[in-house]
Amino acid sequence: MNPIDLHTHTTKSDGTFSPEDLVRYARVKGLSAVALTDHDTADGIAEAVAAAEQMRREAALCGREDLIPEVIPGVELSTEYNGSDIHIVGLFIDWKGPHFNDQLKKFADARIYRNRRMCDLLTQAGYPASYDEITAMNPDTVIARPHIARYLLEKGYVSSVKEAFNRLIGDDCPCFVPREKISPRDAVRFLLRFDAVPILAHPLQYKMSQPELESLLQSLCEEGLEGIEVYYCTHKEADTAELTRLAYRYGLLLSGGSDFHGKNKENLDLGTGYGHLYVPDTILPPIRERAMKHRECHS
Repeated sequence: MNPIDLHTHTTKSDGTFSPEDLVRYARVKGLSAVALTDHDTADGIAEAVAAAEQMRREAALCGREDLIPEVIPGVELSTEYNGSDIHIVGLFIDWKGPHFNDQLKKFADARIYRNRRMCDLLTQAGYPASYDEITAMNPDTVIARPHIARYLLEKGYVSSVKEAFNRLIGDDCPCFVPREKISPRDAVRFLLRFDAVPILAHPLQYKMSQPELESLLQSLCEEGLEGIEVYYCTHKEADTAELTRLAYRYGLLLSGGSDFHGKNKENLDLGTGYGHLYVPDTILPPIRERAMKHRECHS
């Protein structure tokens, strides 16, 4: 049995590894599968798939039977529910479909507007910030708050990235701008339209009570939610056990991953999280089978 990781990020959203580097690192870590689930974009999937195919060709030419990680096309959608930020992961997305990418572009455009507005507020507050300069410093990257924080640090406006979040651009700070978001129910419906398997990401991160979490699950299951992350970098064994019971109660598939962001999340490693995470490959076949059924229904 080999470990897998079904929740990762690259430079196409707010990670620090390129899609190719992520796949190569997954190989080093001994993962049999890795899902790219960048925020609101599928731009890195083609590069990741190509990297895995190249590694397979190289291994075949050398007569080796290396374990090359399977690349699972995915996405993570940011949504809003009762004032809270809720994330829905979609696995095995139809990433080549033009309509899918058109919709994701709308999400990306909302992110760009938000980043420009935060730069405007920072400038008005006495910390001149140029969005164009930030994008030039981070080519081929979807700009997010960590990039703005590092820009503020390099300009000498703050003494650390943490200070930038705590004082200027963190939630409820004077230069923070919330993103225009869809509802979790909308996200589930959207992912199902494109044959993806919708999964509630890191459910314990939302600090909900048990009744509140179950109310959310009931609402999303009505729309077709199919999975829940029971394995996550911050979960203890008891958390995983309780979420597994919850998954069985609602007929949901088990999923999970590290939420790897490279250097943007210190001490959090691919596949192993903070050191104790292990996502078994036995959870992947049922997710794959569900995605295949979606495609059969739409063919």
